[in-house]
Amino acid sequence: MSERLKPGDTAPAFTLPDADDNEVSLASHQGRKVIVYFYPAALTPGCTKQACDFTDNLEALASAGYDVIGVSPDKPEKLATFREKEDLKVTLVGDPSKETLAAYGAFGEKKLYGKTVTGVIRSTVVVGEDGRVEHAFYNVKATGHVAKIMRDLGV
Repeated sequence: MSERLKPGDTAPAFTLPDADDNEVSLASHQGRKVIVYFYPAALTPGCTKQACDFTDNLEALASAGYDVIGVSPDKPEKLATFREKEDLKVTLVGDPSKETLAAYGAFGEKKLYGKTVTGVIRSTVVVGEDGRVEHAFYNVKATGHVAKIMRDLGV
């Protein structure tokens, strides 16, 4: 089980390919707050709902000073298909090695239909302008999670 992050921790640096195979790094967002959310797989019902919720609220989050990056173990080609099919505006990056997922505590053992499996733990980490974790939410539900984050952040 990877170590879960807590408020005050330094957010692990990452540079990952986006849907267009361009590199996206946490460092390039310095000076902005970043919502980094981790989801199991593009083009699945729960992950689609969550990505659409972030896209629908992207303007409000951006106005409040937040950038949003979605991270999954998918390859850029699948992310591009996901973005086009669902008309997503949120930045999606792929972590096929799962190193970033593990560094954020978003990969490990979880319960799935009553069984213990190893996989992506649906999680969201809010990183402050200083690169430190402000909030860390683990085992979140796809539905209603964006609304909850916005309430918690006062957006």
